[in-house]
Amino acid sequence: MRLTIATPLEIVVDAKNVTAIRAEDESGGFGILPGHAEFLTSLSISVISWVVEGQRHYCAVKGGVLMVENGSDVSVSTRAAVTGDLPELGDTILKRFQDEDDAAKTKQADSTRLHLLAIRQLVASLDGAQARKDWT
Repeated sequence: MRLTIATPLEIVVDAKNVTAIRAEDESGGFGILPGHAEFLTSLSISVISWVVEGQRHYCAVKGGVLMVENGSDVSVSTRAAVTGDLPELGDTILKRFQDEDDAAKTKQADSTRLHLLAIRQLVASLDGAQARKDWT
């Protein structure tokens, strides 16, 4: 099989002669062997592993999409990916990815709160203007 892991900026992994792949989506971990059926799934923040010539390799991904085509072409598109040893990826990179996602969710929630506050103030201002007009 061939495994390609790409971010918007670069191809992080381009591995040939892959004999097995392990990944994780929202429903849990799964494996891919040569001849796998066509497949498409959304990945969670996790570590993808693959075997080439008996050697296991690892790449932490910040979510993304995994697709299997033709039973041998596996491609992953992700926002961020880092290759390395499993302890480093598990302890450092996955924590960083999770913290970045949490920070992004907090920023989105703060932005939404500010937007709603602005709308409420605009509505209150318009209601006040209408009330003043009604009294005159």
